[in-house]
Amino acid sequence: MTSIATAVSAYLDHVAIERGLAKNTVAAYRRDLARYVDWCSTRRIFEIADIDESDVSDFAASLRSVLGPASAARVVVSIRSMHKFAALEGWTASDPARHVHPPAVPSRLPKALPYLDIAKLIAHTGDVDTAVGLRDRALVELLYGTGTRVSEAVGLAVDDVDLIQRSIVVTGKGSKQRVLPLGEVAAEALDAYLVRGRTALAHTGRGTPQLFLNTRGAPMSRQSAYAVVERAAARAGLPVPLGPHTLRHSFATHLLEGGADVRVVQELLGHASVETTQIYTRVTADTLRQVYATSHPRAR
Repeated sequence: MTSIATAVSAYLDHVAIERGLAKNTVAAYRRDLARYVDWCSTRRIFEIADIDESDVSDFAASLRSVLGPASAARVVVSIRSMHKFAALEGWTASDPARHVHPPAVPSRLPKALPYLDIAKLIAHTGDVDTAVGLRDRALVELLYGTGTRVSEAVGLAVDDVDLIQRSIVVTGKGSKQRVLPLGEVAAEALDAYLVRGRTALAHTGRGTPQLFLNTRGAPMSRQSAYAVVERAAARAGLPVPLGPHTLRHSFATHLLEGGADVRVVQELLGHASVETTQIYTRVTADTLRQVYATSHPRAR
């Protein structure tokens, strides 16, 4: 007999090592499955083979009172994936979660800022006469200019940046790498930061290859990157909260509005499926519809 805890531990090793999922994704699975293990223990269920479909359904139903639809759906997906793994390993005779589906999540369109707001945000990232201001300007220019995820941006090493070829090498989900072009403005901001900003910040640390550093000379965290964007948004008088992902959404939306092919945008964003990228085409279609409704004399 295999305990639920043992099955969960083996599954987490599987997704981390064999499937190579990102650390943040594995951490989310770990939290979701810990919730499941605790719930099973309250029902005196400790062996993976003792779980049946009604147990999984009851657990899924219990999530509705404590989590929103999106979070509940994510937890159910984690449970389904773990049970499928356990069945393939032969620890259960069948998959008790096969017919238990996550709750429907209302479709939400990504929030994108108009370009004038992006320009205003960048102009308020800080004093470029200081090392921190140069870092913050380079970070925000990079996030908007390349559409990278915040974890990808703070994970960059100095050697990942090629200012001659104007490109960066990004390591995305599943440790997959992609080469992204750097626009002239973002390249200039990074050049200024590397020459005058990072050197000053690195002087206070112990030495690290990471591109973006904090004031102690250590690698910048995701939380610090969020704070940079939030502070700039507040100074610019833009609606808050507003974080790095808004810049990613804006990058994709503005490319599509400019006529970029959706599959090119998919590659730039590092989406595994073009369906994920196509949600941005809905954003631009809605924008066009709104402009038409307010501008054309025969629209109403």
